[in-house]
Amino acid sequence: MSDHKFIIEPAELELLRKQDDVVIIDLCAAAQYITAHIPEAHYLPYPHIVRSEKPVMGLLPDEAVFSRLLSNLGINKNTHIIAYDDEGGGCASRLVWTLYVFGHTRASLLDGGIVSWLNEDHEVSALPPVNNRPSQYTLTNTGNETADAQYIRQKLGSASTALLDARSEAEYSGAKKFAAKGGHIPGAIHYEWTEAINRNNSMRLLPAVQIQNQLNALGLSKDKEIICYCQSHHRSAYSWLMLRSLGYDKVKGYPGSWSDWGNRADTPVE
Repeated sequence: MSDHKFIIEPAELELLRKQDDVVIIDLCAAAQYITAHIPEAHYLPYPHIVRSEKPVMGLLPDEAVFSRLLSNLGINKNTHIIAYDDEGGGCASRLVWTLYVFGHTRASLLDGGIVSWLNEDHEVSALPPVNNRPSQYTLTNTGNETADAQYIRQKLGSASTALLDARSEAEYSGAKKFAAKGGHIPGAIHYEWTEAINRNNSMRLLPAVQIQNQLNALGLSKDKEIICYCQSHHRSAYSWLMLRSLGYDKVKGYPGSWSDWGNRADTPVE
């Protein structure tokens, strides 16, 4: 299994899920997990993988906290982590992105999450997983895959960098705001994260060629560095993973996203 296979299909997971080096992480709503989850999947509530410093939300977790979280699941540097959720991939993608930030690149998203798994009649369980033996895995924030407000300000107006705003049109335009300021980062291109999801195919990504054509039409080409953001880098984590799965190799996520940019006094807004 390549470290860089970002997205896997349910049929692939069927072949992988009983291997000793695979750990499946469920980021669905608690009610969904209790009712039916992929056998041996560990439940991980989304708030456990993010940190807040109000009004800024969606910051990266503390190194020690994140290391302990993974260690308690028996994860080590060789573990292949496969994440899924029930909302189209936002929560699970945020985990995959966070793992990459902390240097753990054996991580994948289940395309379509629990929706595709259930729709294609794969086995489910209501039982908790067998507890893995805790590891002593220590991770360090590498700074890779991330951009902050200072970095973005330096890149504004650069022809080699593009900003992808994954929020709704109302948030992008400023008609709806969840921060002191409304609008978007100057020059940001609007591509709502759900535009890449095929609701007629169990919430999977659209075909790669179709997505690439959409991105090319918007000027989001592979030769550019792309910085993805939303309100907190939840939805835009899916955009990050989508781009990486298409072969984009210069992609960053903005932890805090608009909850940071829109609440700062030193940031320009369109």
